Amino acid sequence: MGKVLIVYHSQSGNTKAAAEALAQGAKQISGTEVIIKEALNAAAEDLLSCDAVAVGTPDYFSYMAGGLKDFFDRTYYPTQGSVTDKPCGIFVTHGGGGKAVESVKTICKTFKFKLIGEPVLIKNRPDEKATQALANLGKLLCEAAE
Repeated sequence: MGKVLIVYHSQSGNTKAAAEALAQGAKQISGTEVIIKEALNAAAEDLLSCDAVAVGTPDYFSYMAGGLKDFFDRTYYPTQGSVTDKPCGIFVTHGGGGKAVESVKTICKTFKFKLIGEPVLIKNRPDEKATQALANLGKLLCEAAE
């Protein structure tokens, strides 16, 4: 089975809870290795060594959090050409907007990731419906990583 990397930024804990829900879904697929990293602690080596990646952020002023943008900035050149078509999932927590998803999608296209499933938008902390959607995204990423 594959290795799934989940990279996220969280200040309030909502996006961390979303990352953990996604990880729970991925772990339901036998043999999958799941690595969860705060964006500021994730590196190019993490991205290069995984078979699929999920990226998560809160929506700040209709844009991704600076921590996730920093991850993208630091890993782009060292991974350029080596992550093309790597399966990728996106999740965004928000207080009522969710427009940050567009900035994340744009950067994921620049990396040439293969987007798997629809981005999951979560208002505030993940409720039961959002938790299920995140778990499903985790399973989809595992299947795509095989």
